[in-house]
Amino acid sequence: MSAAPTSQQKPILQLVGVRKTFGDFTAVDDIDLDVREGEFLTIVGPSGSGKTTLLRMLAGLEKPSEGWITLAGENLNDVPPNRRPTCLVFQSLALFPHKTVGENIEFPLKVKGVAAAARKERALELMRVVRLPESYYAKNVMKCSGGERQRVAIARALAYDPAVLFFDEPLSAIDYKLKKILEKELKDLHKETGKTFIYITHSLEEAMVMSDRIGVMRTGRLVQVGTPEEIYARPVDRFVSEFVGEVNVVAVEKGADGAWRSPDLSGPVALALPEALAEAERVELVIRPEYMRFVAEGERADNVLEGVVYNEYSLGSRVQYQVRCGERVVLVELSRSKALAASVDRTVRVGWDAADAIVVGG
Repeated sequence: MSAAPTSQQKPILQLVGVRKTFGDFTAVDDIDLDVREGEFLTIVGPSGSGKTTLLRMLAGLEKPSEGWITLAGENLNDVPPNRRPTCLVFQSLALFPHKTVGENIEFPLKVKGVAAAARKERALELMRVVRLPESYYAKNVMKCSGGERQRVAIARALAYDPAVLFFDEPLSAIDYKLKKILEKELKDLHKETGKTFIYITHSLEEAMVMSDRIGVMRTGRLVQVGTPEEIYARPVDRFVSEFVGEVNVVAVEKGADGAWRSPDLSGPVALALPEALAEAERVELVIRPEYMRFVAEGERADNVLEGVVYNEYSLGSRVQYQVRCGERVVLVELSRSKALAASVDRTVRVGWDAADAIVVGG
């Protein structure tokens, strides 16, 4: 069983000044990135952010317009996909529909000239790794469920014995319940194999569950790379904070008296910020809904606003409230055990502590 990667481990894959243009359009713009051996790195971003183009360059399906990509110190720019020690699991899976599960998994071994008995032995071993019953060896792959076919595709990729596995949104077409199961299985598989995984998705939720690190892309650039905790708790800007999940963003300005107030909020409410910002005159505060709370009489918070509950939304174990504070809508999220009774149209005091806000901009 592999150990979790550490910051001291050498990078197995490096991108230096990588850029990709299509005519006048820049799809990937000046990316530097080190991928550590054995880590699970996920690249996320909205449609058009460049993440798929980046993956295609890593897999050898596109060549960088500028910069270079190295794997274990070898420049890959001119190395075709079939000569790279990498494998790509496509979104479509690209299985052979007329072949059995075993034949699909054995395909790369057959291409290498491995004897039939050894191929079968390896295929059965990989089926155990991806939790497919041995009885599926002779089953036509198209008679398998979507989740089972996903496992076949991963087993076939592992049969190549690649140094790095690339995943192109492999769970995007799978129903929610099965997706949650496969997210955990992929994370377990990563730990069991010790392989380096690079995963592309538009779903931040997938990335948070599985990844050692996450890279957030926007308009061709890597905006931030960090652990799930760093991305969530310390986003570098408003885009990253909003991409990670629903947030309250409050613009605040320093007045002549040195107090911070928000033009977004009605009334002259002075706000406490999480840190001294002597040089700034205007910043944005990001407060996640779970750090907001309702403040009863006699209770305190560093910042308190008055408002009216406009609506509430059940999120399973949690409840989210939409509170109108003047012209501003504030989101508050509580565990179900702390939910308000008869909340809609109720006048409330909403609060948060200075240390729970993230300062961006300025």
